[in-house]
Amino acid sequence: MGVARRTSVAALCAGLVATLFTTGPARAEQDAHAWAVSGPERTTASPAPRARVSLDDTTGKLSLAVSRGGRTVIEPSPVGIVTEQADFSQDLRFLHRKDRMVDERYRTKSGKRLERRALMNETRLSFATPEGARLDLVVRASADGVAYRYVLPAAYGDVLGETSAFRLPSDANAWLGTYRVDNEGQFAPYTAASAPTGEYSDQALFETDGGYTLLAESDLTGTYSGARLAHDQGTGTYRIKLADDRVRTDGPLATPWRAMVTGDLTTVTRSTFTDDLARASKVADTTWVRPGTVLWTWLAGGRPAGQSLAAQKTYVDYAAERNWPYEAVDAGWYFKADAWDTTDPDWQANSWLPELVDHARAKGVGIIVWIHQRELDTPEERAQWLPTLERWGVKGVKIDFMDSEKQPMLQWYDAILKETAAHHLMVNFHGSTIPKGMQRTWPHVMTLEGVAGEEKRTNTAVHLTTLPFTRNVIGSMDFTPGAFQRVGLRPNSDAAEVGLAVTYESGFQMLAGTPESYDARPLARAFFEQIPAAWDDTRLLTGRPGQEAVLARRDGDRWFLGGVYAGAARTAEVPLSIGPGRWLVETIRDGADGLVQDRQVLRGGDTFTVDVVTNGGFAAIACPWKPGVTTCYR
Repeated sequence: MGVARRTSVAALCAGLVATLFTTGPARAEQDAHAWAVSGPERTTASPAPRARVSLDDTTGKLSLAVSRGGRTVIEPSPVGIVTEQADFSQDLRFLHRKDRMVDERYRTKSGKRLERRALMNETRLSFATPEGARLDLVVRASADGVAYRYVLPAAYGDVLGETSAFRLPSDANAWLGTYRVDNEGQFAPYTAASAPTGEYSDQALFETDGGYTLLAESDLTGTYSGARLAHDQGTGTYRIKLADDRVRTDGPLATPWRAMVTGDLTTVTRSTFTDDLARASKVADTTWVRPGTVLWTWLAGGRPAGQSLAAQKTYVDYAAERNWPYEAVDAGWYFKADAWDTTDPDWQANSWLPELVDHARAKGVGIIVWIHQRELDTPEERAQWLPTLERWGVKGVKIDFMDSEKQPMLQWYDAILKETAAHHLMVNFHGSTIPKGMQRTWPHVMTLEGVAGEEKRTNTAVHLTTLPFTRNVIGSMDFTPGAFQRVGLRPNSDAAEVGLAVTYESGFQMLAGTPESYDARPLARAFFEQIPAAWDDTRLLTGRPGQEAVLARRDGDRWFLGGVYAGAARTAEVPLSIGPGRWLVETIRDGADGLVQDRQVLRGGDTFTVDVVTNGGFAAIACPWKPGVTTCYR
């Protein structure tokens, strides 16, 4: 072998060794002052995102940028946290790096799909202040997202705030919801810089040349404080603002994940990234956790119906006829004048709820009950209510009016989640935070409001067509569709209202209509009788935030389709991207005199058309077709 050849081979080997030692399992790259980590690649058509952390030589400040396929997702953005005893936002020096791969398989009880795999590359970067205080910045990258969190290995006092922010190109399209403590702000379109000065929900969607990015948060517990986005008009910067001015800590701390779900719209809507980041289930036996359709009549009857045993029995009977597994009793059932006197030892004996539960059980229907958070805000109150409801046979609780993401309320969530699980009570939170990974850790949480839902009288069609790309990406959303009786109070058509039961995912799909409104629309009623509340798969067929959204969700060998549109009437074109073969597609749309149904046989991949009215939509069921198959309904 010649000298030149031996030299080139030696150089090649040395290069390979150097590559092995610098990339590691997390595929991280680094130079003297920057470190990068990329998500596992799945397809070349949809490249995985790449995070790059940089340390400024002069200021000692950290920043993080995200790209995808070499294109901008998030511009270099500040990273830092400040505590009573240490400032981790500047003057940092690098200590060391550790890489690993996270590969977890888990199964959920509800959501976009039941079987999940969390596959992420992780890099832990350690830094120190001049005084020797240590900060670990943990960065994870998957095929559909990037996230980071701060880990303080020692106690450095209470957290006074973060310098974390997200910088977007000024002209990036943005869909933002004004922040409210109940997370019920409406979503509207802006550009990153043109959005008015104010505070926005942290579930903000942006479109850059790197695709779409939904900002999010995961693994939020009572050890920290909820986040929102603060923005000054004229800039593309969105700062993390905590609900508390001071976050109490008493030892080492791992903050929630600051997450960026990113990719094309198909990737973003299908993503379970915020669940993947969260901690594993704390409920060992989940056999009692059963998602399902719920008949909920509050929007029609209000408190008088909630106070009437006779009315509730009628609703139970109607749910049983539809094979709906649950009926919800809202506010009023435990009110006697102003409220029950729970200090009276006979207060529980005065309730008619056990009689209703027995009536419902005989018909195969479970009862969900509404209860105000103030009735459960102390350990003593929870010790009264929760065992009693379990003993009566109630299946779940709808807890309302938390209206805060401050640390004390998050600590209450920690307590109530553990205790409702112990008493086999499924949960629907209203006036609440949003899931943020909660449904993986606590799988008995079937749904959360945290949305400007059907109850609102000012919703727009733009808002309705934005929710599938923002709030509902994060987790189950109790929008409560099906309120046909609210004509004039909702912005959409009857067919769109049917479609929302598919377009919007919820482990408890609370149908907000009345028996009379369903009987007047037998096609809608028959569709609702078919629909499940847990899905094997989810796909976006077509969509654009604020304009249209058509989602397909699979249950066994059937696909359920829901479409919602904003704007003028049109003939919508929908690709049937649900798999090869021939499919029978039964579509419900708006006709001149009410809902109508169409049937056609199509091949997977074909484009089918649906006539959509102004601010309208449609619903459909598709099943494998063969000669003799005439309907997908069972």
